[in-house]
Amino acid sequence: MAELASLVQRLEVAVSRLEAVSGAGVASAGSGAGAVFVEAYNSLLSGPVEEYLSLSQQIGGDVQKQAEMMKRVFSCQKQFLITASSSQKPSDAVLSTLLAPLSSVIQQVQSFREQNRSSTFFNHLSAVSESVPALGWVAIAPKPGPYVKEMQDAAMFYTNRVLKDYKEKDKKHVDWVKSYLSIWTELQNYIKQHHTTGLCWSKTGPVASGSSAAPARSAGGAPPPPPGPPPPQVDLDQSPAAGDSGATSRNALFASINKGSDITKGLKHVSDDQKTHKNPALKTHGGPVCSGPKPFSIPQPAASSAPSRMGPRVLELEGKKWRVENQDGAQGLVISDTELKQVVYAFKCNNSTLQVKGKINSITIDNCKKLGLVFDDVVGIVEVINCKDIKLQVMGKVPTISINKTDGCHVYLSAASLDCEIVSAKSSEMNVLVPGAGGDFTELPVPEQFKTVWDGKKLVTTATEIAG
Repeated sequence: MAELASLVQRLEVAVSRLEAVSGAGVASAGSGAGAVFVEAYNSLLSGPVEEYLSLSQQIGGDVQKQAEMMKRVFSCQKQFLITASSSQKPSDAVLSTLLAPLSSVIQQVQSFREQNRSSTFFNHLSAVSESVPALGWVAIAPKPGPYVKEMQDAAMFYTNRVLKDYKEKDKKHVDWVKSYLSIWTELQNYIKQHHTTGLCWSKTGPVASGSSAAPARSAGGAPPPPPGPPPPQVDLDQSPAAGDSGATSRNALFASINKGSDITKGLKHVSDDQKTHKNPALKTHGGPVCSGPKPFSIPQPAASSAPSRMGPRVLELEGKKWRVENQDGAQGLVISDTELKQVVYAFKCNNSTLQVKGKINSITIDNCKKLGLVFDDVVGIVEVINCKDIKLQVMGKVPTISINKTDGCHVYLSAASLDCEIVSAKSSEMNVLVPGAGGDFTELPVPEQFKTVWDGKKLVTTATEIAG
């Protein structure tokens, strides 16, 4: 008996050891799977991200300052991925808390661009500001990859400007563009390999808690975290609770329907003198006519009584840039004594008119409403971005006019500028007015609708004719 008891005890010890080894193996397998995508993210940081940070430091100035903020953004995301690799997915409320530090530093990057609109490197700052929301892919499901691609495309509008300005001047900026765009290309590849249908969470670790969120350095109050996943859909097939008035109403409705032809017995007979189509006088004298339900209409939000905030009015030459900002109801603004190397940047100018005399390099109109612009000669480009109801009149010559994200733009060309190229994207209600022999203008709409077909080798896109 003693030998049998000793044998049983030894077997119990052996089984305990096997269970311990088995449990450790499962745990290491789970952490290993998480470590794989964390390690892959480290490769992204040490590759294109590190190259972007290095080139930003070489360029210096505002580009370097913004890059330091971006370094914190990637650091926050890495911390979030580490949490996901070792924890199970938490509730929506806890997930929002975990995402708060990442949301905060992304907001700081975007605010930095807004605070430095007069910066020499404004296009660099804008490229980063427009695309940094791509790092919110961790909250996107089921396909975060296309979302990152969309943000990358938003950056290319400004990186193309950087390439145009520095292609022949400084190769450092060209390399900066390549390294920055490669971040988003590599991130898409990373997501495709490790998080195709959304961020992967551990299936064996503890449920993530809000204490895992790393505090973000913020100059002001932290912005609200990005919204979590949508709430679960209501199951209409669930049995109603006792005393549910909605369920009672539905049961009564179905009972009435099941009556068949008997359902019409309770209807009241309407005589001819009560029918409006046989007695039109009822329509005008208000009698016993009951109006039917009114057409559905979307409720309009109440207009805010608080005026929109605008900064101080600016009309000044800063270096080579004429700044025209926050002009509201200013008629007759004039910029004269211009030089060929100067540019004009108009921002948040509403219900105003601006005349630019002489020959200058370029003009940019950003976030303006009901602005009229008259200019003589531009050797580069005239750009209209994020505007509404803009009127441009060319007195001399301009090679290119770009219209982007704008609703309502009328372009009056001069006889000398009929060869002008007009490039538009994400815009509507665009018209070009061409001068005639008698001085009258002929108004021609710019196509907004396109047709694309596959010809067997490539896609062929043509503008469709505008009816009317």
